[in-house]
Amino acid sequence: MQASFPAVVISGTGLYRPPHVITNAELVAAFNAYADLQNAEHAAAIAAGERQPLTHSSVEFIEKASGIKQRYVIDKAGVLDPARMYPRFEPRPDEQLSLMAEIAVDAARKALAQAGKTGADVDAVLCSSANMQRAYPAMAVEIQQALGAGGYGFDMNVACSSATFALEQAVNAVRTGSARCVLVVNPEITSAHLEWRDRDCHFIFGDVCTALIVERADTATGADQWEVLGTQLVTQFSSNIRNNFGFMNRAEDRDPNDRDLTFYQEGRKVFKDVVPMAAAHIEGHLAKLGLEPTQMRRFWLHQANQGMNQFVIRKLVGGEAGSEIAPLILDEYANTASAGSIIAFHHHRADLAAGDTGVICSFGAGYSIGSVVVKKR
Repeated sequence: MQASFPAVVISGTGLYRPPHVITNAELVAAFNAYADLQNAEHAAAIAAGERQPLTHSSVEFIEKASGIKQRYVIDKAGVLDPARMYPRFEPRPDEQLSLMAEIAVDAARKALAQAGKTGADVDAVLCSSANMQRAYPAMAVEIQQALGAGGYGFDMNVACSSATFALEQAVNAVRTGSARCVLVVNPEITSAHLEWRDRDCHFIFGDVCTALIVERADTATGADQWEVLGTQLVTQFSSNIRNNFGFMNRAEDRDPNDRDLTFYQEGRKVFKDVVPMAAAHIEGHLAKLGLEPTQMRRFWLHQANQGMNQFVIRKLVGGEAGSEIAPLILDEYANTASAGSIIAFHHHRADLAAGDTGVICSFGAGYSIGSVVVKKR
């Protein structure tokens, strides 16, 4: 006899958006000033052919390569300082709320308000993001305490698929009864692990935090509820997107400025590998549910590259990734790692009607792909 599980819904979303905007023009001016300083400092080595000069970036290059026009960051001055080129955060004492927990709590409270819940209603907190602020104690447990939530909390990292992977864990916890109301938060302080001094990727990321409330449908009271019809995850190892920063670096006597200790990727290989994988994954997931891609009113896709999303949609439904089919938030927010597809869902679902279905999908390092099929109640 097949077990009967309760219906599970996403009943609220929340978004923390940092106060500072960096436009492409501002970013290019800072990068080009940095490149000029470096080229002047190493002029002799460049003249001798021992070193390649740094090439200027441009607004046209960034927008053609990605579709990104700006990004939000927690600290702007440090990123745009040609002598620094990364954010400046003040260290906090242990008794003060951590920066990552602070932005997570902000997004969480907005999601709770939308769902008609309080922190006391939450009995599980999953903090999932591409990079954690520290090893331990878990960020999720700090967030849990700050919100007055009960139950348990833990951190997880599946790079840009962290949010969808956490969503499956949340849905399963509610279905099996190990939790009644789960908070998923995705604090992405990507400005701290982006190499702003690399022309090929200096424009990619922005900071943000998203939050979702996942609970049983029969306990949900919020006005906007999305039933989870199914979740599906897949991973396949690749080093084409990588960051080697970690606690073992000190023991390896590494230079903390080594290039591989921040985000790096083989962009062309990633594009070639991930687009067909993501399209096939979504199509296969929908088929298991007896659904077709053309039946989906919306695809809330990972926001890494405009061209990538267009190719995925073209493979699925044969059309361009226009705002009606696959809304783009990349131009405003840039790539926000695991939060991108959730931002798209947060901003672009109000116009859908009861019974409409859609897919939240992420893809990224690992490789990792996660899809969540939802229906408006």
